[in-house]
Amino acid sequence: MARFSLLSRNNSAAEKLEPEALAPEASAEEATKDDGPLFAADDADEADDEPKESSGSASFDLLEAKLRVHNKLIDELDLSVLDKLDEAEMKKQVGRLVSEIVRDERIPMNQAEVLDFADSVYHEMTGLGPLEPLLADPTISDILINGAKQVYVERRGELELSEAKFRDNAHLRRIVSRIVSAVGRRVDESQPLVDARLLDGSRVNAAVEPVAIDGPLVSIRKFSKKPLTLEKLIGFGAMPKEVAEFLFNAVKCRVTCIISGGTGSGKTTLLNALSKAISHKERLITIEDAAELQLQQPHVARMETRPPNLEGKGEIRQRELVKNALRMRPDRVILGEVRSEEAFDMLQAMNTGHEGSMATIHANNPREAISRLEQMVAMGGLRISSEAVRGQISSAIGIIIQAQRLSDGSRRITHVTEVTGMEGDIIQMQDIFLFNRLRTGEDGTVIGEFRATGLRPKCLDEMQRRGVHLPMEYFDPSKPLLEVPGK
Repeated sequence: MARFSLLSRNNSAAEKLEPEALAPEASAEEATKDDGPLFAADDADEADDEPKESSGSASFDLLEAKLRVHNKLIDELDLSVLDKLDEAEMKKQVGRLVSEIVRDERIPMNQAEVLDFADSVYHEMTGLGPLEPLLADPTISDILINGAKQVYVERRGELELSEAKFRDNAHLRRIVSRIVSAVGRRVDESQPLVDARLLDGSRVNAAVEPVAIDGPLVSIRKFSKKPLTLEKLIGFGAMPKEVAEFLFNAVKCRVTCIISGGTGSGKTTLLNALSKAISHKERLITIEDAAELQLQQPHVARMETRPPNLEGKGEIRQRELVKNALRMRPDRVILGEVRSEEAFDMLQAMNTGHEGSMATIHANNPREAISRLEQMVAMGGLRISSEAVRGQISSAIGIIIQAQRLSDGSRRITHVTEVTGMEGDIIQMQDIFLFNRLRTGEDGTVIGEFRATGLRPKCLDEMQRRGVHLPMEYFDPSKPLLEVPGK
């Protein structure tokens, strides 16, 4: 059967790609009403089960046939012509070519299997191979790869083993290199650890040989196509309406906020949601290791750190970026995560006319977040007393918001804590709102309630001077603000 012009049997310049050895992949589920939540599980249905291969003859190896078709297609494609097509046309042409080869070689595939295989070939040529269906699935929030044959995904806070597989560790390594090279980074034996991001802002961390013993280890934290808003977080039960309104107005009135929490607790999601309160007239500068913030303002200047080159030179750390940001006339400086000696420069910025700045930090509770800030300032090797550091912290930070991922996979705001000043050499703090965990249900879901402590926030005076008046019943401890019966 004659091929059309995209095929060239003598095309020796065509780059050969390794075939991927995996079963037919699931087609992406239609987007749900709300994208997969990061704070609390939604009620989206499970993605459809992957299509099963038809049994046919017991001796017929469908996987081997797919590999053969893949090899033949790559051998015959004229990639120079294919590259000139737009994405939709390219995908259509690859699908037609795969169908022709299957018919010519009389391979017993049904139509669904041909379509699945055509998609996998296209993803291998232009995208991230077996990862593409997982990235397209809106119910998946995390992808965790432990070598070529073990890919876990998180749906609604629970981990499950997916059907996706890579041909071997070399295949997975090529996909990782494709990801990190797209953002100007590298991963190899001399630099086996890397932080990167996908084009949609999803966070990627990879570890390869020799530190990864059984093959590359990759963690991908997916970002929603549509950023989660405070309204959605309220609907998921991450916080009550009263807490969300208080935090929104605190950010609006330039109260400096630190969002604390563990890995996967939803710190960045909350920061993105709260950023909606910032005026569009303000100039924001974001500083991150790997750019992932999705701020909702028009005037945002984004900066990202740079790792050292092959000679070990040219590294640009967050501390240098914070110092430079102060020369760029920002109204607020927002750090994706403070983790080292840049903490001192961040505190300096917050104390010198950049009120309302925001950052996230890894800590298990608000008091521990303060301690970690002290330790990170000490990492800079500055000759400054601990009392002076605590004074800087107490005057710079207004509110610490603690986010936590609970045992049932849901995410909650567990503390809203105000820093009120110093007493002697101790930083004084008071809890404004708390999530009280009451018990665990028979199905493992966490049952609890949000409740005010009854303490009046000190920052309310400044908020009232700026025209924000919150009802005092928001801070009434006698009744719960929101009861959480479970997922």
